[in-house]
Amino acid sequence: MLLAIFNFSFLIFNCGHAAAHPPLGIAYVDADHLYDTLPAPFYDDTDYTPAGRLRWSAERYRRKIAQTAALLDSMALPLVGVWSVENEAVVRDLAAACRGDYVYLHRTLNALDGMDFALLYYGDRFYPHYAEPGRRYLYVEGLLRHGKRRDTVGLVLCSDPRMAEWVVRDLRQERPGTKLVVMGRIPAGTLEACGLRDASARAERAGRGNIRRSRGWAMRDRILIDTSLRASDAEVFARRWLLDPATGSPLATYEKGLYRGGPGYALPVYVYIE
Repeated sequence: MLLAIFNFSFLIFNCGHAAAHPPLGIAYVDADHLYDTLPAPFYDDTDYTPAGRLRWSAERYRRKIAQTAALLDSMALPLVGVWSVENEAVVRDLAAACRGDYVYLHRTLNALDGMDFALLYYGDRFYPHYAEPGRRYLYVEGLLRHGKRRDTVGLVLCSDPRMAEWVVRDLRQERPGTKLVVMGRIPAGTLEACGLRDASARAERAGRGNIRRSRGWAMRDRILIDTSLRASDAEVFARRWLLDPATGSPLATYEKGLYRGGPGYALPVYVYIE
């Protein structure tokens, strides 16, 4: 346990310094079941209601919104893909709670658990012109401004490892001139043949990850970037308040049905591109 905490000490004390100089940062955040408190008519979210098994209340919802907003503000990055938000009302509350001037894009995925993707971004850095939701993925294409460069970039947010390769291969055929950035649950080594580079691989080789398993840290969520883009930094984002002081693991909102009140069981991952 001490070794695991030590491995993250570099990140806890140096993430802010590393993020001060690179030109543009992109992050992926798993919001760990950010539901509102209202029963949904088209899927079963009864656990996340005041009368449900988890006793999800308005106070707990407000705390979760505040913690997630604090996380986004701590990173202060112009592009953030967010997974595991229930609906647009939740995303609107989250964007409103941030100090950063985020614009948001949300699409309903019609998943059985009601979980969706959202993209929060600075409107002067990214100009989306196309969005396509699918089974456990969201594709957003737009003009990305970083420094003096202007690139047409396609952001693929994916929570299903089986879908990532299919989506990317399809996009390579349909939109060959678009530079792709793929974020989410992507198995190691699956998309290099598609002209992508795993920006998270270096941190993984150093023993870091964004979730804690029985054998230690694992890199479940990754960011892969087009080989035509250059990554100047890529890491797991860690702060002490994101970790359980007793175990060093990410502090989840619920653990085995018990309310812990933390921001989530997975740490964000991020990359800076030039």
